[in-house]
Amino acid sequence: MRVTTLCGVTERSGRPLAVFDLDNTLADTAHRQRFLRRRPRDWDAFFAAAPADPPIEEGVRLARERARACEIVYLTGRPERCRRDTLDWLAAHGLPPGEVHMRRDADRRPARRTKLETLRRLARDREIRVLVDDDELVCADAEAAGFPVLRARWAAPSAELKDAQEGQGRT
Repeated sequence: MRVTTLCGVTERSGRPLAVFDLDNTLADTAHRQRFLRRRPRDWDAFFAAAPADPPIEEGVRLARERARACEIVYLTGRPERCRRDTLDWLAAHGLPPGEVHMRRDADRRPARRTKLETLRRLARDREIRVLVDDDELVCADAEAAGFPVLRARWAAPSAELKDAQEGQGRT
């Protein structure tokens, strides 16, 4: 099976998967959370500012480290319309190549549901070695489903982002 990755098309390996979230796991979203404090929330501005996210060194280091033994997969609640910016950001910050799974543009289900669905699909033919995510609800549901989880607790928690992930189904 061929899949599209950061670096083009590649053959899927049989290595286990290390699955990484993006926002507040690899990318620091603090500078753009102001758009979520407004009423109504400015989702277009929130996502348009994503290319300026600084990398979170602890997460980036872990992704590079895990890439030695695992194939990297990125699992984000960002909408599909953000794909080009997301791929460019990953490449610009030297993250390992890997599939990027994104939310359909109109999908407003909570992140814990969309991400668990994708994890189960990936696990049909591959071992999931670890999920690295900052969202406690995503982590709890993944653990309950039997997936190994590493909680990304290196970014400051954000009530706005939590509501966006779980209440608004936006990221």
